[in-house]
Amino acid sequence: MQRSIVHMDLDTFFVSCERLMDSRLNGKPVLIGGTSDRGVVASCSYEARTFGVHSAMPMRMAKQLCPEAIILRGNTGVYTKYSELVTDIIKDTVPLYEKSSIDEFYVDLTGMDKFFGCQQIASDLRSKIIRESGLPISFGLSLNKTVSKIATGEAKPNNQITILQGQEKNFLAPLSVRKIPSVGEKTYRALCDLGVKKIASIQEMPIEVMEKVFGLNGISIWNKANGIDLSPVVPYRERKSISTERTFDRDTIDVRKLEGLMIAMAENLAFQLRRGGKLTACLTVKIRYSDFQTYTLQKMIPYSAVDHQILPIVLELFRKLYNRRLLVRLIGVRFSHLVDGGHQISLFENPTTLKLYQAMDHIRERYGDRSIMRASGFEAKSISRWNPFTGEPPPLLANRRV
Repeated sequence: MQRSIVHMDLDTFFVSCERLMDSRLNGKPVLIGGTSDRGVVASCSYEARTFGVHSAMPMRMAKQLCPEAIILRGNTGVYTKYSELVTDIIKDTVPLYEKSSIDEFYVDLTGMDKFFGCQQIASDLRSKIIRESGLPISFGLSLNKTVSKIATGEAKPNNQITILQGQEKNFLAPLSVRKIPSVGEKTYRALCDLGVKKIASIQEMPIEVMEKVFGLNGISIWNKANGIDLSPVVPYRERKSISTERTFDRDTIDVRKLEGLMIAMAENLAFQLRRGGKLTACLTVKIRYSDFQTYTLQKMIPYSAVDHQILPIVLELFRKLYNRRLLVRLIGVRFSHLVDGGHQISLFENPTTLKLYQAMDHIRERYGDRSIMRASGFEAKSISRWNPFTGEPPPLLANRRV
């Protein structure tokens, strides 16, 4: 049976979400990411890309290339909400899908051509997503995941492409080898040293040559260049851990500041657990010193999602782990072993404590994750930037850097 695999990608997802909240951003160059010199661009609008800006670029360089850009720190709580909305639409429409990231999906429509045709089903699904979410989305349809993903990139912005069976090699041939998934900067430079810049050149090479130069990865690249990919669409499963990190603009040894940030991050993650109806049984603390040495320490706990049980343990782990007395570059917290459930009150707990959490969570849901917090973590202006389980309230346009 002929396979029919769709790759769907929400165009400039973070930027599109911000524009839904503030239409004044429409048509303007927008950068989302860390605003310090150590920050990186997590997403940028097409208007910013015309200046040479791209994702993963240092923010300092991006601001030099596009000084007129509006820079946003981001609101991952909002991004999570829209990602879940799109996920629910896909889940209710197709029999098998894979969520490969917060804004990317693979859909297996194999066998669905018996009904309305796979292209029509994919097109109707795209229209439904645009109509119900307000977000632009592109897709590529072909026999496999690799060709479909590359096709999506060629379809953008906000469009669709179908590659018919037998046309895979012709479609890929004129494209840059950088379009092949898994070809990073190092591999690209190595291919350029061989005089290989277009996918057509790889198609003309014997597979043995690619294997000799790049090993097993060479075989994978050759297969993808020839439109060969048998990897299946893996059914989507919920993640089993959430985490957040903070990299400092300047390395610090201020213990009071470090402990306050640690508490703020753990408090935020605990809220994300309660909002998602989850419990955690394993807490992990991470420290990276100025010499880039990284250490972690974890502890198993009874399943919980409440601050008064989680925060003291996180602080205890941090105090045990922080023993080198060197400048600290990064700290982080991770909750793992997640399961569905709610907090079970013990015999000796005050039931009004849960009512307090419910009231605080209601305020956060309405006004943003950082609208209410402990005084010790007040200096934590940002907690996690891109973890889909964490977030902060959307900044006002008047406070955005232009």
